[in-house]
Amino acid sequence: MATHPASRDEARQPAESTHPVDEKLPALKMATSGLQHVAAMYAGVVAPPLIVGAAVGLSGTELTFLTGACLFTAGLATFLQTLGIWKIGARLPFVNGVTFAGVAPMTAIVASTKDKSDALPIIFGAVIVAGLLGFLAAPVFCKAVRFFPPVVTGTVITLIGVSLLPVAFGWAQGPNPAAHDYGSAEYLTLAGITLVIVLLLRRFTRGFVKQIAVLLGLIAGTIIAIPFGVTDFGPVADADVVGFPTPFHFGAPQFHVAAIVSMCVVMVVSMTESTADMLALGEVVERPANEETIKAGLRADTLGSALSPLFNGFMCSAFAQNIGLVAMTRIRSRFVVAFGGGFLVLMGLCPMAASLIAVVPRPVLGGAGVVLFGSVAASGIQTLARAGLDKDNNVLIVAVSLAVGVIPITVPEFYHAFPETARIVLDSGISTGCVAAVVLNLVFNHLGKSRKEERDVTHPMEAGEEIAVVH
Repeated sequence: MATHPASRDEARQPAESTHPVDEKLPALKMATSGLQHVAAMYAGVVAPPLIVGAAVGLSGTELTFLTGACLFTAGLATFLQTLGIWKIGARLPFVNGVTFAGVAPMTAIVASTKDKSDALPIIFGAVIVAGLLGFLAAPVFCKAVRFFPPVVTGTVITLIGVSLLPVAFGWAQGPNPAAHDYGSAEYLTLAGITLVIVLLLRRFTRGFVKQIAVLLGLIAGTIIAIPFGVTDFGPVADADVVGFPTPFHFGAPQFHVAAIVSMCVVMVVSMTESTADMLALGEVVERPANEETIKAGLRADTLGSALSPLFNGFMCSAFAQNIGLVAMTRIRSRFVVAFGGGFLVLMGLCPMAASLIAVVPRPVLGGAGVVLFGSVAASGIQTLARAGLDKDNNVLIVAVSLAVGVIPITVPEFYHAFPETARIVLDSGISTGCVAAVVLNLVFNHLGKSRKEERDVTHPMEAGEEIAVVH
C-alpha cells in the first residue's frame, strides 16, 4: 500500500512538534469528522435506554427523555475522556457512551423489581456506587489487568452479544407481546427488510456511508413502515425543541445490595474492555498507552459513570467501533472526538432530536438490532481468536463460562428457587459468565502453575495428550 503524502510529512516532523493526537484541525474538518464519530456510535448509545426503558414500561415521552439523558451524559463522559482534568482522562480520541455490558443486568433488575417505578432509581443507585468504587480501584485495576486476558474478555464480550440478541428478536415481533398481531408476518417482514438494507449498505458502500449503515437502515426501515401504519410520529410532535435532563427525574437513587453487586461486576467488565480499547487505540494513534494513561482513562470512565445517573444516564464506557473509524480515517486528533461529544450534549439538550429514535417502529429496530448485537458477539469471538485456544485450559474456561452464561438465556427460570436478591446477579448471564471466566482463569492458568506447565498443550478431556490437528 502506498504511503499517503501527509503520513510522510508527519514522519519528517521533529520530535518536539505537536503529536497528531493533540493537533487542532480547522473547525469545519473537526465538526464534520466529529459528526462521523457520532454517527458511528449513535445507534449503540440509544439502544440501551430503549431496551431498559421498554422493560420498565416507559411512555413514548419518558422514553424520549431517557434517550436524551443518555446522549447528554455520553457527551459529558466524552469530554472527560478526551480533554481531561487533573489526572482524569486518557486524552486520546475516545468516544464514551452507555455500555452494552450493563443492559442485561439492568433488565434483570427491572424484572426482579415489583414496583417498576422503583427500577430506574435502583439502577441509578447501583451505577453510582459501582462508578465510585471503580474510580477508587483504577490505580489497582490497571496493575491487575493481567487477570483479565483475552480468554476472559472475549468470553464476556461474546456473552454480551448473545444476551442481547433475544431483545432484537423480541423487537422484530412487534411492540406489544400481548397483542394479537405480535410476531405477525407483517412485523417480521419489516424486520427482514431492515436487516437486508443494513447488509447491502455494509457490502456495497464505503467510507462514511458504510460507517452509518445501521443508522441509514433505521431511517429507510421507518420510511418503508409508514404505509403499514406502524410508524408513530406522536413522540416528535409532543417533544420540546429545547430541554434539560432534570437531575433525578425518575426519583432519588435507591441502594440495593444485590443490584450494586450486579453493577460492580459490570464495572469490572467495562474497565477490562476500556483497558483493552486504550491499548488498541494507543497503537493506532502511535502513542502507546502506558500504565498512567490507562489509570487516567479508567478514572474518566468510572467518574463519568458515577456522575451519569445524576442526569438520568447509565454506566459509560469507551466505544470500540470508533477505534476502527480512527484507524480508517487516520484523523487522530482528540479534539475531533471532543467535537463529537459536543454534538452529543446538544442532542441531549434537544428533546425533539432525541425523540426521533422513538419514531422508529420496534420491528425496524429488531432488524437493525440483529446486526448491532450480533456484531458485539462477533467482536468477542475475534478476541477469543487471540486467546490461545490451542491450550486445553483456555478451551475449558471458554466452554464452561459460556455454558454458565447462557443459562439465563436458554432456561430463564433455572434459578427460580434462589432468593430474589440473588437472582438479580444469577439471572444476568454476563455477570455469572464473567465471574466463572475470572475464577476458572485463576484456577487453571495461575494457581499452582509454573510457566512451563501453562505452555503445555493437552486435550481438554485427557491430560497429557496433544490436540490433534486435522489437515
